[in-house]
Parts: sequence; C-alpha cells; structure tokens
Amino acid sequence: MKTTSSTLIELPLAGVESEHCALIVDKGLSKVAGVTSHKVELNNQKAIITAKDAETIPQAIQAIRNLGYDVETVKQTFPVTGMTCASCAISTESMIKAQAGVVDAIVNYASQTVKVEYIPTIVTPQDLKSSIQSIGYDLIIEESADAKDALAEVHRQRLQELKKKTIWSVVLSIPLVVIGMFFMNMSYANYIMWALATPIIVGFGRQFFINAWKQARHRSANMDTLVALSTGIAYLFSVFNTLNPDFWQSRGLHAHVYFEAVGVVIAFILLGKLLEERAKASTSSAIKKLMGLQPKTVTIIHHGGHMVEMPIEKVRVGDVIVIKPGEKIPVDGTVENGESYVDESMISGEPVPVAKQSGAKVFAGTINQKGSFQFKAEKVGGETLLAHIIKMVQDAQGSKAPVQKLVDKIAGIFVPIVIAVAILSFGAWAILGGENGVTQGLMALVTVLVIACPCALGLATPTAIMVGVGKGAEHGILIKDAESLELAHQINAIVLDKTGTITEGQPQVTDILWLQEGAKSRNVLYSIERSSEHPLAEAVADYLGGVAKRVDVTNIQSITGAGISASYNSSTYLIGTEKLLYQNGVLLTDLVKSWSEQKRAQANTVIFFANHQTVLAAVAIADTIKPSSVAAVRQLKDMGVEVYMFTGDNQQTAAAVAKQVGIKQYKAEALPQDKADFVKQLQAKGKMVGMVGDGINDSQALAQADVSIAMAKGSDIAMDVAKMTLMTSDLARIPAALKLSKQTVRTIRQNLFWAFIYNIIGIPIAAGVLYPFNGFLLDPMIAGAAMALSSVSVVANSLRLKVAKV
Repeated sequence: MKTTSSTLIELPLAGVESEHCALIVDKGLSKVAGVTSHKVELNNQKAIITAKDAETIPQAIQAIRNLGYDVETVKQTFPVTGMTCASCAISTESMIKAQAGVVDAIVNYASQTVKVEYIPTIVTPQDLKSSIQSIGYDLIIEESADAKDALAEVHRQRLQELKKKTIWSVVLSIPLVVIGMFFMNMSYANYIMWALATPIIVGFGRQFFINAWKQARHRSANMDTLVALSTGIAYLFSVFNTLNPDFWQSRGLHAHVYFEAVGVVIAFILLGKLLEERAKASTSSAIKKLMGLQPKTVTIIHHGGHMVEMPIEKVRVGDVIVIKPGEKIPVDGTVENGESYVDESMISGEPVPVAKQSGAKVFAGTINQKGSFQFKAEKVGGETLLAHIIKMVQDAQGSKAPVQKLVDKIAGIFVPIVIAVAILSFGAWAILGGENGVTQGLMALVTVLVIACPCALGLATPTAIMVGVGKGAEHGILIKDAESLELAHQINAIVLDKTGTITEGQPQVTDILWLQEGAKSRNVLYSIERSSEHPLAEAVADYLGGVAKRVDVTNIQSITGAGISASYNSSTYLIGTEKLLYQNGVLLTDLVKSWSEQKRAQANTVIFFANHQTVLAAVAIADTIKPSSVAAVRQLKDMGVEVYMFTGDNQQTAAAVAKQVGIKQYKAEALPQDKADFVKQLQAKGKMVGMVGDGINDSQALAQADVSIAMAKGSDIAMDVAKMTLMTSDLARIPAALKLSKQTVRTIRQNLFWAFIYNIIGIPIAAGVLYPFNGFLLDPMIAGAAMALSSVSVVANSLRLKVAKV
C-alpha cells in the first residue's frame, strides 16, 4: 500500500493565475494540519506538499477549493467484484481511500460499484485495481463496450457457478442431516458424514476461507471471516472427535460431531447469496429500462438522398435521420420534414403522446407513434438528454443517504464485536458449563458467528435507495442524490416560484376589447407586434396570426418600459401602457378604464392600441396557471406543508395568481436575493424548506434550500443546482416526490429493523442466554437459515417499493 509519509505529492492546480493567487494558496496550505511542507509553483500550476498521511490530501484539496481555486481531479465509477457483505464494502472503501491521490471514494454494496475522485497525476485506475486485488476483490477499470460485455459475462458465469455450488451443497447436506438426526449411531456414521461434509467445506465453501485469509493479512475481518471461523472450527472439532473419540469418552463425555451443521450452514449461506444476487439484479431494473430505450442502429439519409442503416455509435451531429412508425428515436435533434406523435412518457412521465412537426425537438429514447419524419441530429452519445438522465440516476443510486453513513460505521465495527462475543460465550460456557461446557461453548461460538452476518445491514439502505431513485425516474422525477430522497418527506415549508412553476411561463392573450374593430386595425396591430421581440408582443401576434395579415409599417420605435410606436399610411400608432398614451395626449374612456381594472384584478396585464387621437383596442394578456397547480397546492397543504409563492411580478398579478391557486402567503416584486433570504428566514425558524423554481433567478434560493426541485423546461443552471428535477411541467409531481421520499425512508427503517432484529434477538440466544431458564440452545443450522432469511427479507422489502403508488 502506498503511503504519503515520505512522498512529495504534486497537486495540479486550476484557477491560480497570478503570484497573488499562488501566495493565497500557499498561505492556505500552511493552515492544514498534517501538511509538513508546501510550495506553490505558478508556472507549473501545481502545489507540492509533504503530508503526514493520506487523509491529509483531501483536507489540503478542500482548503484550496475553499479559497476559490481548484485541484484537477477525475471522478469515475468502477464496478467491484467479489464483495459479499457490508464489511467487504467497508474494506474496499478504506483500501481505496488509503491510496495517495484519492480524494474520496464511496462504495455501493448493492450496485457493486465504487465512485472514486482521484488525482490522475498521482494515482491511476490500475493502482486502485492492484490495491483492491490485494484484499481479495477486483476492480473493473476497462470502459469499452467489449469490456462491459465481458463484465456482464463475468457476472453471468459467477452466478452460474454460485448456482452449481448451492445445488451441490444442498444435495450433499440432505443425507448429512438425515444421518446426523436419525442414524447417528449406525456403523461408521461419523466417517460417512465426514466424507459428505468435506467436499462442501473444501470445495463449495472454499472461497469463504480464501477471502477470510486475505482479510486477515490486512488485519481486517468481514462476513467471510465469520463463516470461515464458525464452520472451520466446527469441522476441525468434528474431525478430531471422529479420529479420537476416546479423548472425550475417557472423561465421561460423548464425542459429538457437527458435520451436518457445517454442511447445512454453508448450503444455507450459499442459498442466501444466490437469492440475494437475483434480488439485487432486480433493484436496478430502472437503469436497464432506460438503457434499453436507445436503438442499436439508425437510418441516415446521405447527401445523394439514399438511406443507409448504420450503428448508433457512428451518428454525428448534423446527420439527417429517418424515423418510421414504431421506431425509437436514437439521438436528440430537431424535426425537419414530416410530422407524427411521439411517446415521451419514459422521459417526461407524461402519458399522452406529443405532436411533432417541423421545428419541434425530439429526444433519444422516445418512441414514434404514427407517421414518419426526418430530423437533424444535434446531440449524440453522452450528450443526449437520455444519457444525462441515465448518469444522474446512476449517480443518485450510488450516493449514500445520511443514515447509510451511520450504518457503515456500525458495520465496520460489527464483525470484531461479534468475534469478541463469540469468544466470550465460549469462555463462559467452558468455565461455567459443567462437564459439557467445552462442547456447548463450541456450539455457542459457532452459532454466534453464523447468525451475526451483517449482509442484511449492508443491503438495508442501498437497495431501498436504488429502487426509490429508479421509481422516481420512471415517474418523471429525477433525483440527484440519496440525501434529497431521504430529506424530502421532512419538508414542512415550500417556496414556489410563480412564472414557469405555478404558471405556464408563456403569456397568452385572454381577451381583446375592440373600440374600432376592422381589418385595418387588426392588420396594423398584428404587423407592429410582429416586428417586436417582446414576450407580450409575441403573444398578441400569435393571437392575431390567423385573422390578420402583415402590412408595411414604418418608423418602428421601441420605447423602453412603455411600449412601441410605428407609422402606417402617414398615421402614427401606439401600443403600450396607459402612461405611454397619456404622454402622447390620448386619454382612456370610462369604458376602457373599467374593463382594464376588471382584467387586472384577474391577474391580466393590459396594453392599449391607439392612433394619435383615440384608443382603438385594449388587450388583456396573462400567463395562465397550469391545470395541475391548484390541485398540487391543495395536496401539499393536506400533507401539512406551508406553501409560499415568490415572484418578481407586480403586486396585483401576484395577488390574483396566489388567490386562484389557494396560496395565502406570497411576495411580489421579489429579487433573486429576496428568495434566498426568505428561505434562510424559514430555516432559521427550524423549518425544513423546499424550493421549486425554473429560472436562473431561482438558482440562489435553490442552492440555499434543504431540498431543491427544478422544472426540466426551465434553465440548465436551475437544473444543475437543484437536487431533484421534474421532467414535466406538472406541479403535481412535487407531492408525488414527497410521497416517494416518505415511502423510501419507511422502507429503509423497516429494512434496518429486519437487519437488526435477527442479530439483536439471535446473538444472545445463540450465545445460550436461554439455556439456564429452559435448556434451549440454538442449532447452527437454524442460525444459518435465519441469517440467509434476513438478507432475502431486506431485499424483498425494498422491491415492494416498486409497486407502491406515488
């Protein structure tokens, strides 16, 4: 193992662009405990430090990042093979973290992966692989498609091998149990059982001893250690008694053998592992479904117009792709020709197919319904929306919930404690157990070691998180990390942005009051608004698009904050606010004033269209409320969540929108800082605050909130900051996300209960606490079955999440 005690570590720096910057970093490093010497080289963009131990490196990197600079690191996820329990995951994680150059490592036992952040100039994936191999596991560092196929083949072969070992162990264990229970006094019974038990322990259970030995060489222990110790001691004790029965009989004791216990314990443990492997494979089905959405071949139109089918890996940006009815769309792009309906439910969660015409965006993984069309590829490979979703789900499934960190600590000290309890049990029985004390103490030692496997403990949280994150992805709720999933159900105050979150975010004309309606007025209004890029002007132009035609307007002038003016046939026309008209000598009639007030009270923005003498029309425009917003707010209130609305819009509009959706607490004309400050105020009152937004102006508040939720149709920045993203504009997904969080946390708690209850009840009974009262001693075979059952029950309970309603 590498250590940093006598090695100079070179940290590649980013953002250090001047001597002043270098001085700041150098000064910052001087305050890191464990850094014995340091030097920053501006020209080489690196810091050279000497550290006392490997743990100092991450601290030094964090210190540099806290100063506003960065250390160039790589984050990569590698599959790990050979892990059999939570203690294996702890050992793997500790070994990788101990390597110089590794900033952080998180092992996910359920998905059999490790996510490593490392400095590539100091440590390489091959170094990590070698270190892991030294303790009996392996790291798959190859990334090609062939390597992935090879890895899948390795998993398949291991599952087949495990299946064979399990079947043969069970086959040999059956006669062992029959002889041990009913024919133990027949001739040569012990020798027959010895012959049957030996292939099980030496052949099918050999891996337990190999792994335990590798762990022992590094002064650590895991579940394999418990199995190897328990079955190994029982086997050697039985062999001794078979060969030397007189040793005990001369002392007035019966020479018991436990070959049947050895065989059955190993058979049960192998059976439990087989069931566990099959169940774990099922927890990641969401990822497999997403990956299966992408077709392997595409049809491309070449410049000559002929079509060519080729592998999806060869598609490049700019290629024109043909999609036929029923085909899956391979990459992201824009429709150029044709039209159809596309099922986007696997990405957006929306069940209704979406119409696609020329200019519409299409996304990889969605399914064409009827009709065919051609589209130009714009994002391929890892850049597609589907690829980002898959990566986000994988990262979330690999992340650790806060409760898992506690479980990891418990699992890390669990095995040594169990070994100590087993030895104490043996000692107590040997001293206080009378003439059969040694024999019964040996049984107690074996049983304690068998029943105490921490497998279920290691599976309790990650399997629930994997299923929960996968279920969220299937319902259009993308969750970035496990912490958000664990915290979301605790939200008791939620702040909603208005535009784009509660409302559609796209202004639309709701009504027009014509005072002089005619083709000329409509055409002039349409033509002037069509020349403007203002969102309100676009709404008017879209509204009139079907009934008006364009005429030649001239002298178009935009008046900032007021409106626009233009000329047509020597007449001047104005479109804008009441103030604009007033400044140009045009007054509103009582009818127009009354109509305007009425529309404003309904959350409409009103603009006016006038010539140089009089008002020709008044137009009411509103950002309409999403159909699901009212029901979503009501559901949140029913769940006990205080709902707030913040918007940069004016007071009148904010009040009207808040009233329509049933929100009593709102703030209008709010700046981005106001939203973040308000989130802080709620947090200061002890609230668990959720923030929902879609714009760049919401990013600050999203970052401040305990749980942040972005709308996928908003800005990329908001989605980057938020820990959850709703793939639809449907606000009803928020109560669904909170419900999913509650179900996942409840499943984790149930899993931990099942993981602990077997040990809490089983270990004292296995040690023999009931014997003084009723003479009961737990059989090692029952202990083996209980241990296997605990893992299976935990995984099965997590899989129940799949059918829960959200």
